[in-house]
Amino acid sequence: MKKWIILGVILALFVGGMLLYPYFFDKGETTGLLTGGRQSGRPLNVAACILQDEGLDDVIRTTGSLLPDEEVSLSFETSGKIVGIFFTEGTEVKKGTLLAKVNDQPLQAELKKLEAQIPLAQDRVFRQKSLLAKDAVSQEAYEQVTTDLEKLNADIELVKSYIAQTELRAPFDGIIGLRLVSEGSFASPTTIVAPLTKIRPLKLEFSINERQSNELRQGAKLDFAIEGSLQTYSASVYAIEPQIDMKTRTMKARAMYPNTDGKLKPGRSASIEIKLREIANTIVVPSEAVIAEMGRSVAYVYRSGKAQQVELLRGLRTESNVQILSGLHPGDTLIVTGVMQLRNDMPVTIDYYVD
Repeated sequence: MKKWIILGVILALFVGGMLLYPYFFDKGETTGLLTGGRQSGRPLNVAACILQDEGLDDVIRTTGSLLPDEEVSLSFETSGKIVGIFFTEGTEVKKGTLLAKVNDQPLQAELKKLEAQIPLAQDRVFRQKSLLAKDAVSQEAYEQVTTDLEKLNADIELVKSYIAQTELRAPFDGIIGLRLVSEGSFASPTTIVAPLTKIRPLKLEFSINERQSNELRQGAKLDFAIEGSLQTYSASVYAIEPQIDMKTRTMKARAMYPNTDGKLKPGRSASIEIKLREIANTIVVPSEAVIAEMGRSVAYVYRSGKAQQVELLRGLRTESNVQILSGLHPGDTLIVTGVMQLRNDMPVTIDYYVD
């Protein structure tokens, strides 16, 4: 019985509190809570801007990676014991520089043997030619000694090519990396001696989405920045993939940066900005002032103390702004704050103007 009395008292207090609540709290504030903070009958305080024609840059922003112009893992064309390493790790080398060599003594001996036979073969050809002029030998005999000389020269060239395979030379100008072998070790065509990298110039590889694929052209200029540096670098697009990747719906492209001072290194990431074109004399508004509503884009302008809704045709969109092709005109006062609370013909008060 006592428990029921207590519950009755609590219920009576609750009902009494609800009845007395409007007398102790401002009715306007209560209504304001139910209407998103706006007091009933009072204008909504907003910020606005006066529109005017201005320029807009059509820009693609993306990220990419710096790649070496050329890169190769150096190895011998033949097998053998390494008898010499002639480069210093981490230094620049020129194309054709001898970097390392494997043992070629058997080949050198074979070369000397063949070269020693040249004088005798040439003398035979000379004698047979003289006899042929006197009809003392047949044409066949002369052609035989001539063929023997040509075969001997071909054997010499073959041995020289084998000797060339024992030499590892730089295929292009670049920086030699850390070596992975030592003198005296046995090398085969699968043995990597060291990497060679060309960093002047550098390639900048990046991707753009399928919507932008028709806008990028070979020869387009771009600017990029590297994390940790305030400097901006310029490059030029030299190659674009002919098709879009079906998995990522992006298309790869590459630009070339001279890197004449060699300061930038391959492998770094870059923030890229490509200016496609400049649009002059157009209406540009903050993206937060545009509302997507039932498949259309709308905004609110200030007219005679009230918010008036206008339907928009949007154009180019950037990170923070939207180009308006129709619906707004220079001189219109566009409301840029509180737009989600606005309704057509709602009273508003402009607190301040933004640029």
